[in-house]
Amino acid sequence: MNDTFNIKRFGWVFKKSVLERPALMLGLMLVTLVITLLTYAIVQSMAGIAKAQVSAFVFGFLVGGSFMSSSALGYFSSNSSGTSFLMLPASHLEKWLCAVLISGVIYAAIYLGFFRLVDVFFVNNYHQGLDPNGPNYQNLYHSVEVFGFNNEIAKNIFIIFFNISGAMLLGSLYFNKVSYIKVALLVCTLVIFTYFANLLIAGLFFNHIDMATPFKSIFLKVGSAIGIVDLPEGVSSAISFLISYVIPGTLWLTALIRLKEKEM
Repeated sequence: MNDTFNIKRFGWVFKKSVLERPALMLGLMLVTLVITLLTYAIVQSMAGIAKAQVSAFVFGFLVGGSFMSSSALGYFSSNSSGTSFLMLPASHLEKWLCAVLISGVIYAAIYLGFFRLVDVFFVNNYHQGLDPNGPNYQNLYHSVEVFGFNNEIAKNIFIIFFNISGAMLLGSLYFNKVSYIKVALLVCTLVIFTYFANLLIAGLFFNHIDMATPFKSIFLKVGSAIGIVDLPEGVSSAISFLISYVIPGTLWLTALIRLKEKEM
């Protein structure tokens, strides 16, 4: 099969990718949405809406998204399904685009839409439970708002999502068996190694370190207070660009190259 892109053929491949494993795709989506709702409700009842918003969004979006990405090209758990997928009369670009569309676009759109509905429901319910005649009504009312997808926390979560999803997509092409667990272990190992390596390097230059956040800040104990040393703005911007665009882009594109290698 040549490497050209044909929109009609792509439509057939996409339809087959979705309809061939409806229980897996729809099941993952449904479980993710239910877990998000339960997490939101439980954390909200224990710690308030602000923490519930972040907890539910992080857990549902990242965990569910990583499973979806791992499953999008997860045909290689057995020789028969892997061979059948590779023998599809479509280019590797079309197959890769199907996985990208499912895990990076459709999943994200459905999840964000569902999360917004859940968030609006709980926020409105909180507002309606306030006493309009209370002395702190305005402060309490405006202290809880709908979680914005353009705030700093959401932006960081989106960056992590595309990095983890790219890693899971690529890992599903390198590991034939239990690829999700293997990639998750690799990612956790890399995160732990990065944290302690950063702490070790920071210790060579500073004393009394309280905590060192990789690629961001170092927290120093100064008497009873805590001082913060941030990376220079230029270095911080370069690292932010690397993590936000270069690394996830490399992971997603490497998955395309790996898929092409499997078809050869």
